[in-house]
Amino acid sequence: MASQVHQLSLGPITAHAFNADRSKVAVCPNTNEVQIYDSTHAGWVLTHTLKEHDKLVTSIDWAPQSNRIVTCSQDRNAYVWTLGQDALVPSKQVWKPTLVLLRLNRAATFVRWSPNEDKFAVASGARIISICSFESDNDWWVAKHIKRPLRSTVLSLDWHPNNVLLAAGSADMRARVFSAFIKGIDERPPPSVWGERLPFGTVCGEYATPAGGWVHGVAFSPSGDALAFVGHDSSLTVVYPSGPEQPPHAIHVLRSPTLPYVALDWITETSLVAGGHDCQPVLFEGDVNGGWRISKTLDVGGSAATKAAPPPPPPKAPGLSSGGPPGVGRLNNEAFNRFKSADARGSSSAPSSGLGNAPPSPGGAGAGNGSIASHLGAVAGASVGADGELHTTHQNTITSIRTYEGSREDVKSVSTSGVDGRLCVFEIKGKGAGIGGIQKGLASMRVA
Repeated sequence: MASQVHQLSLGPITAHAFNADRSKVAVCPNTNEVQIYDSTHAGWVLTHTLKEHDKLVTSIDWAPQSNRIVTCSQDRNAYVWTLGQDALVPSKQVWKPTLVLLRLNRAATFVRWSPNEDKFAVASGARIISICSFESDNDWWVAKHIKRPLRSTVLSLDWHPNNVLLAAGSADMRARVFSAFIKGIDERPPPSVWGERLPFGTVCGEYATPAGGWVHGVAFSPSGDALAFVGHDSSLTVVYPSGPEQPPHAIHVLRSPTLPYVALDWITETSLVAGGHDCQPVLFEGDVNGGWRISKTLDVGGSAATKAAPPPPPPKAPGLSSGGPPGVGRLNNEAFNRFKSADARGSSSAPSSGLGNAPPSPGGAGAGNGSIASHLGAVAGASVGADGELHTTHQNTITSIRTYEGSREDVKSVSTSGVDGRLCVFEIKGKGAGIGGIQKGLASMRVA
């Protein structure tokens, strides 16, 4: 279960980012604004609102060492925000924006600072990745473009620890690794499994999802020697390259029977966390030789799991009831009611007659009819409270997963934000819910 749950918005939270000591958090409440909250004894308190964007803010990143915030938006712009004194009230501090010359004709979709915080990358719907660096002479940020071989919107980015390589996932069903080397800013990186000579724009690797799904999230392992990405085809792929212009040493593909994952974050070199439309973070473990498998869900159940059944609805006033036996019309039959219940409540129970007396499966009381969804419980969306709430802390899609505590090589906890407006923190080594009977069926398949 989540160690912290904060309801920061009544609407969706598009993105979130913490500062270095986790005393402040910047969130986008699915608007053109960015809200900055301070942690107090009474909870999170709104202290600043950044209002420079004209349209929906799509991504946020907070540089931990330089304390700068970068935001991008559907208005095709990005801004770098620095905290300084107010010119009118010297005792007051305000966030001041600096212009970024992206030169885009489509929405900016994702942004991330490089590890050294001397540049950042912006993804866009223009089939372009903008690598931005600062020009002190003009006091603005300028962009160099990576265009080929991108063929659709770029949805996610992640930097390699060497500050040069950049992973990108896009809607053309591909995850790619590019060189973002900028002369005068970057030092020549040492040789790695991704290549030796890395001029700007070099494609160091290109990998497809197994069933043609959009690549929602990409992430380098802590060492940078492996790449993981999740797709809209409910897949997790982990790639282990072997060297420049060589086939990968191994590609492990895990096809999940659950809803697609949207975001992921490495925990150690042999484990990662992914979350998305199933509304809870799931831990995966594996390595290059043994393959990958789903380990557990970090969420053992939300508040809905302990709620009693809601009271029955009050009786109708005289004259409002039909007064006769139920008919068998198109909108009043057993099959229609079953599909209506499944759509509205996530219920998939069998009808009261006939199949209702079927014996339970060996999985126990919670195993339902023995299907994969029933074994997964809330992971497959089958665990719904009597009042319609999911048995998970998040009640809607997880949009972002970020490291909350620990180093890049050993993450202790992660933070998640979602469409339900909640910001949660999950412990990695805390109590989790096992997957049980389908764990073996969710082992990865090595395709290379």
